[in-house]
Amino acid sequence: MRVRVRVGDRAEETPALANSGYSSETPQLLVPVELARRLGLWPPERAEETVFETAGGPLRVWILPGVARVTVAEPDATPPEVVTDIVISQLADEPLISDALISELGIALEDPKRGLWRFRWEPPDKTRRSAPPKYWRA
Repeated sequence: MRVRVRVGDRAEETPALANSGYSSETPQLLVPVELARRLGLWPPERAEETVFETAGGPLRVWILPGVARVTVAEPDATPPEVVTDIVISQLADEPLISDALISELGIALEDPKRGLWRFRWEPPDKTRRSAPPKYWRA
């Protein structure tokens, strides 16, 4: 789905992957370095450096708690804007939406393989199609 990410006076719209396997206590959007750069967050000056354990092994990331506001960019809906942590990864090439952010945005994943989803407040037969990916490479 397309999301709008705002950090201060900078904003970007980009497709992002809703990843229910990306568990987080707070709403998080994992972003590639190039998107972080566009948002004025790279290089990370006041970020917490940490390591995430992933299925592919350890991943070094930088976390900026609560620095962004994220919403789903759908012209016919008014989804919430959620205060979100930005997690920067040097290995990612597309943004990933954590389970906590999926929940806060009110997203219901209907058919992940086919890219079908809806907002939880919409009727079950109102499905939306995911946006094609955009790869953020430096």
